[in-house]
Amino acid sequence: MTQAQPPGAPRARIPGPKRPPSSVPRIRAGLWKHWLRGGLALWTLTAVVAFATLNTTLLPTLILLGSFLVPGTFVLWAYERHARDLGVSLTLGCFAAGGVLGALGASVTEYSLLHPSLWMFAGVGLMEEAAKLAALMYVLRTQPRVRGLRAGLVLGASVGFGFAAFESTGYAFNAAVGPPGTDLRSLLETEELRGLLAPLGHGLWTAVSGAALLAFRRPNGRYRFAAPVVFTYLGVSLLHALWDSTHGIAIWTVSRLTDTDLPLTLFTEGYVPQPTGTQKHLFTLFSVGTLVIISLAGTAWVRSLARHGPSWRNTP
Repeated sequence: MTQAQPPGAPRARIPGPKRPPSSVPRIRAGLWKHWLRGGLALWTLTAVVAFATLNTTLLPTLILLGSFLVPGTFVLWAYERHARDLGVSLTLGCFAAGGVLGALGASVTEYSLLHPSLWMFAGVGLMEEAAKLAALMYVLRTQPRVRGLRAGLVLGASVGFGFAAFESTGYAFNAAVGPPGTDLRSLLETEELRGLLAPLGHGLWTAVSGAALLAFRRPNGRYRFAAPVVFTYLGVSLLHALWDSTHGIAIWTVSRLTDTDLPLTLFTEGYVPQPTGTQKHLFTLFSVGTLVIISLAGTAWVRSLARHGPSWRNTP
C-alpha cells in the first residue's frame, strides 16, 4: 500500500520523457542590436587606427565590416521578428549563397549583354533582379515546403541584403584602391553612403519580388509564374532602374530648367555629364529627391504586402 500524503502537501511529479533538443539553432532575442553596436564600434576603431597608422593591411577588415554591418543587422532583425520557424541555416544560406550567386549572375549577364545606351539601366534592373530571384530559387530547391508571402518577404530580403553586402565590398575596394594610391577618405565615404542606403535598395526590392514568387509557389515546390509574379518582377526592376539612373535623370532635369544645351546623344552613348557650379544645388535637390521618392515607393510596397499578406493567399 502507498502511504497517503498529508493534506496540503505538494504532489510528487512523475518525471516524463525528456524532449529531444531542437535541431534548429536559435538566435537569442536582440542579437541584431548587439551586432549593430559591436560592428559599428569595431568599424570606427578600425578606421581610426587605419588613419593613424596608414596601415593598408587593415583595408580588408575595414571593407568587410563596413559592407556587412547594415545588411547583416537587417537580416538578423527580420529573422528574430518574423522568421524563427524558417531556421537560421536557411536564412543565412539565402544571405550568403544567394548574395554571391546573385552578384555573379548579374555580373556575367551584364558583361555579356549590356552596352552603353539610353536603356542600359533598365537592362541592369531586369538582369540583377532576375539573378537574385534565380539565386533564391536555387537555395530553396531542396525546401519545397517553404512557401507563402511571409517567407518570401524575409528570404527575399536576405538574398537582396546579401547581394548588397557583397556588391558594397567591390565598390569600397574600387574607392580605396586607384591609380593615385590608397584613398581611405574615399573608402569611408563610400561605405557610409552605401550603409545608409542599403535598407532602401536591393533588400527592399528582392523582398517584394520574393514575396510574390513564394506566395504563388505550389505545395509540391514548383513555381507558378502567374501575372502578379511577373508584374511584381517588372515593377521592382523599374524601381531598380530608376534608382541607378538617378544621376542622369537629375542632370537632364536641371539642364532643361537652366536652358543648358545638352544633346540627348550624350545619354544614349552612356555618358552622363557633370553639373556645373551653378547647377550643383539644383542637381543635389533633384537627385536626393528622386532617391527619396523611390525609397518611399518601395517601403510603401513592402508595408502593403506585410499588412494585407493574409488576403494574398497561396495558390495551389
